[in-house]
Amino acid sequence: MSKDYIALSKRIASLTEGETDMVALMATVACEVHQSDARFDWTGFYRVTEPELLKIGPYQGGHGCLTIPFSRGVCGAAARTGEVQLVSDVAAFPGHIACASSTRSELVLPVFDNNSNIIGVFDIDSNQPDAFTEEDATALADMLRSVFARFA
Repeated sequence: MSKDYIALSKRIASLTEGETDMVALMATVACEVHQSDARFDWTGFYRVTEPELLKIGPYQGGHGCLTIPFSRGVCGAAARTGEVQLVSDVAAFPGHIACASSTRSELVLPVFDNNSNIIGVFDIDSNQPDAFTEEDATALADMLRSVFARFA
């Protein structure tokens, strides 16, 4: 893990220590991650609010889509499969939902509670093509696990 992700993880752990409100945690994570890297043009959560449906949660950046079904887009794919979606070119992703026409690449990580139930996805959009790496995905997935494992 790069020095930047280590510092980011420590900062988020410190800021969220003892917090039990999921929306407060999501807001803090979205803000800190968004501010940590110039590649990140939209950073936020989509929450599972009913079966097979994501609704927008705390985020940083321009407007996002209000709802996303599990059957559509990069966020839907992450929620449906429970797997990280690292998309270097969103135009080549079947069924991509263009919430912002400027988005060129996307990293979406499923968010699980401590019983391995999906509670949402963490979405990072970049206006740069091929902006994300496996290191980004691994470091952010580890951080999300440590923050959201407190929920049952």
